[in-house]
Amino acid sequence: MKEKIHPTYYEDAKVVCASCGNTWTTGSTKKSIHVEVCSKCHPFFSGEQSRILDVEGQVDRFYKKLQARQDYVEQVKSREEARKAPPKPIADLELGPRVTEALAKAGITTIAQLMAKLAQGDEAALAIEGFGRKALIDSKKKIRAMGYELPETTGEAA
Repeated sequence: MKEKIHPTYYEDAKVVCASCGNTWTTGSTKKSIHVEVCSKCHPFFSGEQSRILDVEGQVDRFYKKLQARQDYVEQVKSREEARKAPPKPIADLELGPRVTEALAKAGITTIAQLMAKLAQGDEAALAIEGFGRKALIDSKKKIRAMGYELPETTGEAA
């Protein structure tokens, strides 16, 4: 065994807890040791598991990240809701009484139902009796003017 390569061993090294001030002696290669938490003040050993131990603000940082994630999820949901047409009556589009009655006969009474029909394609909307090309063009313009995005159509009319 080589000589003078081993650290000095102190049999009476003093350990001091920074949280509660508890001290005790143990064997170590350091003369004094300072710890943040000991078995006397740690929640697991003291039986106070409901108390959260916060070292350097880790709990606060975790809760900030959790809140940021929740805010992001709510923002995405609100954007998705904004894209969908609300259950407003079809009369809000002010397409005229003849077109409104034709849509009502076809069972379309809200803007959301009209947008669902437009998602099937222009031909599906034009198949409604009393709903012509001018009504189709006007309804699309007014829906866009209200700030809603029209769904992608499967087939455009020529």
